[in-house]
Amino acid sequence: MSALNLDYLKTFALVAELGSFSAAAERLGLTQPAISLQVRALERQLGVRLVERVGRTARPSAAGEELLAHAGRIEAATSQAVEAVARHAKGVLGRVRLGTGATPCAFLLPPLLADLKRRFPDLDITVTTGNSADIVRAVDDNLLDIGLVSLPVAGRIFEITPLFDERFVAIAPAETALPDTVTPETLAQRPLILYEPGANTRRITDEWLASGGTTVKPVMALGSVDAIKEMVAVGLGAALVPEIALRATDRERLVVRPLSPPLSRRFALVLRRDKRLDRALRETLAALKTLAALEQPGR
Repeated sequence: MSALNLDYLKTFALVAELGSFSAAAERLGLTQPAISLQVRALERQLGVRLVERVGRTARPSAAGEELLAHAGRIEAATSQAVEAVARHAKGVLGRVRLGTGATPCAFLLPPLLADLKRRFPDLDITVTTGNSADIVRAVDDNLLDIGLVSLPVAGRIFEITPLFDERFVAIAPAETALPDTVTPETLAQRPLILYEPGANTRRITDEWLASGGTTVKPVMALGSVDAIKEMVAVGLGAALVPEIALRATDRERLVVRPLSPPLSRRFALVLRRDKRLDRALRETLAALKTLAALEQPGR
């Protein structure tokens, strides 16, 4: 059976409500024969009589009563669908699931996401934090739409867009005597507060420290860059942190120095090549790609 003609269904419901073909015709601005034709066409499609005449009044048959029980819900669902689609024409509407690390989430995304929500109030965007490997795996499993992660990332299924280099610096308690440029050998002489083992950040900082030919045993290993800064600020050690994680107030209470050799990691957008790009996702990607012009403090 072909799909119901919604206009014919509406006409039938109006005839049943008013009890008259001519009254329905007047309400809809049509002729009475046109109304009769629409109802008969609906009856032929369904193979039942929908309207019975009782004197001069048109009443729904038993089958007509059954159809009327559904007609209201059909009309309501149709109106909701049309309204939902109409909202797409006015702006972004949809859900975007973004995954990234704790540092970009805390220090890069807030103004970007605030601007997105200001421009597209109907955009539903959620952010999940985790290490890069877990984020990439979630994108692969379609549990996340986009990953903002540190490279390297492997896999032909992914579209990878490099964005910016996140530079690391050395930090130490205020009044600490540090050279203008800090080497692994210099930092290894101090108690160190490093990231927790297992994270990509810990791996690259360990490799940088090892390039000085010394073995480093940290006095603390923490998962939060804010916690690391606080421990350094109270004099418990020195640390390596991303420069983007330093606020103006941090620079007032910490000694901050560039590294030699330089240490950085590249961040990129990762999504599946077969991902359907609706407008919500396109607008979010466009906003995230503005991070490619990121200027880190001191650059």
